Amino acid sequence: MAETLNSQQKETLIKFRDELRTEGIVGESDSWGTDDDCLIRFLRARKFNIKAAKTMFKKCSEWRRTIGGVGIDQLYTEIDPWDYPERKEVFKKWPIWFHKTDKKGRPINIQTLGEIDIPGLHKAVKPERHWHTIVVNQEALTREVIPCCTKRFGQSISGALCILDLKGFGQFWGMKGIARESLQLTQDYYPETMGQLLILNAPTSFTAIWSVIKTWIAKETADKIDILGSDYQEILLKHVDADNLPSSLGGNCKCEGGCEWSNAGPWLKGRQHRRKLLYTGDMVPARTETEYILKHQDFGEESTSSDEEFFDAKS
Repeated sequence: MAETLNSQQKETLIKFRDELRTEGIVGESDSWGTDDDCLIRFLRARKFNIKAAKTMFKKCSEWRRTIGGVGIDQLYTEIDPWDYPERKEVFKKWPIWFHKTDKKGRPINIQTLGEIDIPGLHKAVKPERHWHTIVVNQEALTREVIPCCTKRFGQSISGALCILDLKGFGQFWGMKGIARESLQLTQDYYPETMGQLLILNAPTSFTAIWSVIKTWIAKETADKIDILGSDYQEILLKHVDADNLPSSLGGNCKCEGGCEWSNAGPWLKGRQHRRKLLYTGDMVPARTETEYILKHQDFGEESTSSDEEFFDAKS
């Protein structure tokens, strides 16, 4: 990502990194916050204002150490975002899934909100546990998904194409709190990871909902959001090849067992091996896991049969 900076921004990045280390905010042995891509996201979120970016970074660093009472590294080890015990029940009531890549090489993240059932969800899993599954799903984006896309396509990928399908959706006011927390999670702790958001099947009543949502997010974030009705397919196919788009959204893809269960994409390549290293403690989480992907992962093929078997519909 550093290659996309101009000379002044590169100087700011160097100064930002030096100040974080000098002030003890980032140490040499830290597993997060030491790579350029991470630092650039925080700088961009604060328009390359070092003081503001530093404040944001410190708050995020503290959150990462304390989330769930164990910290994000331990939480990510305990909860595999794509293979935890309650996933099937959670997924039925709030589907969130990664599926292949768009024409820019960005990972596609899909949520079908018409299927949301908050009361049923919290019968299947405690609210705190559900929140932690949302957190590790977001962590997967920067820890595994984006690095795999960067390595697979040989170019810097910094964010995801997010697709929000509102077909049949009518529970916004009942999930207002968790929706706001989810947006805040992305803005505060995973800045600049939403490359673009396409909202599909937005009903006429969405105007009132959007007026509320806009008060929660920065203008820069709002500018990345496109609201579409039911005639979205032409625009969507400008962003995503039909073969990479699930048939449920008008594409050609029909993954075995269902696209929503497949997690198909470059990030599955070698993932069983990476998780084994994580569980056994042979790979320091976060930075080293990402560096393992960028330095050692072979992307001659998009995925292996063993990975596909591991992430089939049984999840």
